[in-house]
Amino acid sequence: MKIVVIGASGDIGRSVVQELGRDDKHDVIRVGRSGGDHRVDITRDDSVRSLFEHLGFVDAIIVAAGNVILAPVEKMTPADFHLGLQDKLLSQVRVALIGQHYLNDGGSITLTSGIAVDDPIAHGSHAAASNAGIEGFVRAAACDFHRGIRINAVSPTVLIESMDRFGPFFPGYEGVPAAQVALAYRRSVEGVHSGRVYRIGH
Repeated sequence: MKIVVIGASGDIGRSVVQELGRDDKHDVIRVGRSGGDHRVDITRDDSVRSLFEHLGFVDAIIVAAGNVILAPVEKMTPADFHLGLQDKLLSQVRVALIGQHYLNDGGSITLTSGIAVDDPIAHGSHAAASNAGIEGFVRAAACDFHRGIRINAVSPTVLIESMDRFGPFFPGYEGVPAAQVALAYRRSVEGVHSGRVYRIGH
């Protein structure tokens, strides 16, 4: 399979590339904002479209990119919230909406949400809203795709590899290794499900 991994240099993305790269049957293309085999800015339609026009048709698209704002709600402005939604929620939706036209029959899209939608944390209102939007989009979009195209999401808890940065926001949480999370992306790409949210560690 020709698989595009957007966010390939992140904690999740690196593990997904490593997991899928174990098989000779996969051609894994690493894409990032500032590194990888190709560059893309998923906050811009033209950048995403240019990426797929250059790559041509692919068999699977994985998005493990997009940042959330972790801040107390009383200090967050509508502008802050909107900016964050552009980065995490709308950027992933953008890749799905544009990328679908560059998928081979039977291809798949896998997006990334997170535990904050199910288990709210302090300063996590934006993360919860973004993740809920991604999961709602995945469930509904699965009803509309044709040509055998599937779409799923992976929702991990905090990663062991990210504990130094995000651990203080998740007191008492047990992290999971990124390699375990990567297996869910393989399940999405190589499996038969659509409209699923694979929850890892929660």
